[in-house]
Amino acid sequence: MSQLVVLNLGKGNLHSGFPFVTVQLFYENRLYEHLQKESNSQWRQFQGNLPASPILLDLYCRWQLLYELIYESRYINIGLRQSQPSNEDIKIDDADVTHFSDIDFYRVCHELQKQIDIWLDAEEFRHIDRQLRMQLSSDDEIRFIIQSEDILLRKLPWHLWRFFSDYPKAEVGLSSIEFETKTQVKNYTKQVKILAVLGDSKGIDIDTDRKILESLPSAKTVFIVEPKHSELDALLWDNQGWNILYFAGHSYSSKENNTGYIHINKNEYLNINHLTNALKKALKNGLQIAIFNSCDGLGLAQKLDDLHIPQIIVMRERVPDKVAQEFLKHFLINFAEGQSFYLSVRQAREKLQGLESEFPAASWLPVICQNPAEISPLWENLRGKNQELNKYILPESHKNKINYKIILLVSFIVTSLITISRYLGILQSWEMKAFDHLMQMRSPESEDSRLLIVGADEKDIRTYGYPLPDAVITRLLNKLQQYQPAAIGLNIVRDSPVPINDIVSHQALINHFQKNHNLMAVCALNNSPEQSIAPLSQSPENQVSFVDLYDDLQQTNNQDQTVRRYLLSRSENPISEASSCTAKYSFGWQLAYQYLNTKKIPVATFKDDWKFGAFVIKRLEKSSGGYQNLDAQGNQLLINYRHTLDPIHIAQQVTLRDILNADRDRFNPAWVKNRVVLIGVVAPSVKDPHQTPYGEMRSLYIHAHVVSQLLSTVEDHRPLLWWLPKWSETLWIFCWSLTGSIVIWRVKISLHRGLALGICGAILYGICWSIFSLGGWIPLIPGIIALVAPWGVIWLGNAVYNKQQT
Repeated sequence: MSQLVVLNLGKGNLHSGFPFVTVQLFYENRLYEHLQKESNSQWRQFQGNLPASPILLDLYCRWQLLYELIYESRYINIGLRQSQPSNEDIKIDDADVTHFSDIDFYRVCHELQKQIDIWLDAEEFRHIDRQLRMQLSSDDEIRFIIQSEDILLRKLPWHLWRFFSDYPKAEVGLSSIEFETKTQVKNYTKQVKILAVLGDSKGIDIDTDRKILESLPSAKTVFIVEPKHSELDALLWDNQGWNILYFAGHSYSSKENNTGYIHINKNEYLNINHLTNALKKALKNGLQIAIFNSCDGLGLAQKLDDLHIPQIIVMRERVPDKVAQEFLKHFLINFAEGQSFYLSVRQAREKLQGLESEFPAASWLPVICQNPAEISPLWENLRGKNQELNKYILPESHKNKINYKIILLVSFIVTSLITISRYLGILQSWEMKAFDHLMQMRSPESEDSRLLIVGADEKDIRTYGYPLPDAVITRLLNKLQQYQPAAIGLNIVRDSPVPINDIVSHQALINHFQKNHNLMAVCALNNSPEQSIAPLSQSPENQVSFVDLYDDLQQTNNQDQTVRRYLLSRSENPISEASSCTAKYSFGWQLAYQYLNTKKIPVATFKDDWKFGAFVIKRLEKSSGGYQNLDAQGNQLLINYRHTLDPIHIAQQVTLRDILNADRDRFNPAWVKNRVVLIGVVAPSVKDPHQTPYGEMRSLYIHAHVVSQLLSTVEDHRPLLWWLPKWSETLWIFCWSLTGSIVIWRVKISLHRGLALGICGAILYGICWSIFSLGGWIPLIPGIIALVAPWGVIWLGNAVYNKQQT
C-alpha cells in the first residue's frame, strides 16, 4: 500500500524547540478509490512537540566544514558542478586542509546520525513515532514529507533517522508549510517530454548526462546547450508543455537572500526569480518534475517551492561530476521501468554509497522537495496513461443553515480570539512583514533636494586611510563650510585622535566644531554605560547627538531585525549619567532642528510629543498599529521611508575626493548651500548592515531617511504614519469577521465560497494599501484572518452538530 506522511514542524527552530508538531497520515490507495467521495477519504492526524537541539546545528556546521575541506584537498582535480562556494560563512584556511582525516569526517557523520535519533526519540515526540509505527507496515511505500520554513532545518540529513532504516520503502521529501494545488492542462502524448538544459560545462562532463537522457524509453528530450536567457524562457513558454525540466551545469546557493543561481552559459547566471513567469506557464502546461543535477541546490528548491512545482530533486551540497552522473543514471532507469518516484530516488541515492570511498557522503546529497498537494506520478502517468494526478481532499461536513444570531456569535468569537492573539504578540511578526510589504508597494518619490550625502567609498578609504584621519575630516569640513550649508552631520564616532599621536590635527578638528555651530558630532549609547562611546572631546553639548538605531529583534522574539522605529529623543535616566554618551537628542533630530532653525521654523514639545512647525510628530506608544507591548521609552518615531527608485539614493551623493579635489564634473557647490549634509563611510569593506523594509541599508542612509521625513512633513506636507486607536482596530476586525461569516453562510459551494472570500480579501488589501499610501497603518493581517477564520469556526460547529445528531 502507498502511504503519505506529512510531518509539520510549524514555526519552531532547533534553538527554541517545536511546540506544535503535527503528523498527518494519508492512505493513498483509498484516496484514489474514493476521490469523488470526500467523506470516505482515509486520513489520520497526531500531535506532539519536539525539544530544542542546538547540538544538531553545531554538528551539521562541523560536517559541512569537513565536507568543504575534503573538497579542497581531494576534489581539486575532479569536476564539481559549482561555480563558487555555496556557504560564504565557511572560510577555509589553507593550513586547515591538513588538520583532519577521513576518520574525523566519518566520526562527525556517525555523531550526527546518533543525535538525530536521540532528538527524534524525545519523550515529547514518542507518541507520534509510536502511532506511525502502529499504522505503517515495513512493506508500505511511504512518502515522508517534512514541512518547515527554516532553511537550516531543511539542510539536516533526515534520511539518517532510524525510521527510514526500519521502513526500506520510505523516502523523505521537504516542503514549505504553505502550499497549494495548480490546475494543469493535460497534454496527452505517447512520450515523456523532457526539456534538458545543459548549462556552463567548464571543468565538468555533462555529455554523459546527455547520453543517459537520450537512452530513455518512450521519451522525447529537447536539448538546449548553453542557452541565452531569452532562449530558455521561450522554450519554457512553449504551449506543448514539458513533463520534466532537467538542468546540468554549475549552480550555487546564496545565504544572503536564500536563493540559488544557475549558470546557463559562460556569461549568464540566473536565479529562479528571473524565470518565474516562464516556470508558471510551464507548470500550467503540465510540468511535474524539476531536476537540478548541480551543486548546492537547496536555495533553488526554496524558490521553486514558492511556485508549487509538484516534485523537485536537488543536491544539498557540492556534487562531484561522477556522483551526479551515477545518481541520474540509476534514478532514471528505476523510474522509467515503472518504480515510483520516491522509491526510485531512494534506491538511486543508496547506490551512491558504493562511491563513498572516493566521494565521502555521496549518498547524502540527493534531496526531494515536494508539493504535498500533489500525488507523485509514475513514468506511465507522464506519458498520458492514468493521467489524472489527483489532489488530496480532506473531509468536510455538509453545511447547515445558520441564522444571524449565529453569524454575530461567530464574528464575536473570531474577533475576540484575534484581539487576544494580537495582545499576546502572536501576530506581531506577520503584521510587521505586512507593514514592510505595504511600504514597498507605495508610489515612487523623487530624491530629497534638501539633503546631500558625502560618503567615503572604497577608493576614499584606499586614498586617505581608515579610520579617516582627523586632518582629512577637517579639510572636508572647511571645504563644505565655504558653501554655506544649513547643517553638517558627521556620522563618524571620533572619541580619540586619528592617528593616535596626531594631537595637532585632532585639536584642529575640535576647534572647527567649536567655531561652527551648525556642525553635529555623534556618540553612541550602545545600550549600556560600559559600552557607550564618547563624542569628540570638548564638543559643545548642543552639537552632540546619539546615532543608535533600534531594530525589532527583541520585540519579535529574535525573529526580525528590521529597523522601523527611530528614537528622536531619550527620556531622562539616572543610569545614563554614567555613560560616555549623554546626548539627549538623536542625529536625525539635531540635523532637522538645525535646518528648520535657519528657516525660523520653531521646534518645541507638545504634551508628550514633538511639534515641528505646525505638525505634531506622534510618538509610538505601548500599543501602536501592529506593535504590541512595545518598550515605548523615549520619543520614538515610526519611520516613513522615502520610496525612491533606489532607497539608498535618497538624496544627491558624492564622495570625499569629489569635494577635496574640487571635481566640477562630480561635485557642484550649489548642492551644499542651505542643505543638510550628512557625512559617513559607505565603503562595503566597513561593515554597517541594518535591515529595513527595503532591504539592507547603512546607518547613514537610515538617518538621512529620518531627516528627510521630518523636513518633508513640515515643508511638503508629506503625511506622517498614523494608526487607529485600539477600539477602532477591534471594530475593523469585527467588520471583516462579519463579512466572512455572511459570505460563508450565503455561499454554499466551496469553490464559489473561496472565490468570494478571495474577492473580499482583494478589497481588504486594496483598502489597506490605499490608506497606507496616505500614511494610515490599518490592520491587514488581522483583517485577512478575520475574513477567513469564520469558515473554520462554522465548519467546527457543523461537525459538532452532526456528531450530536448521530
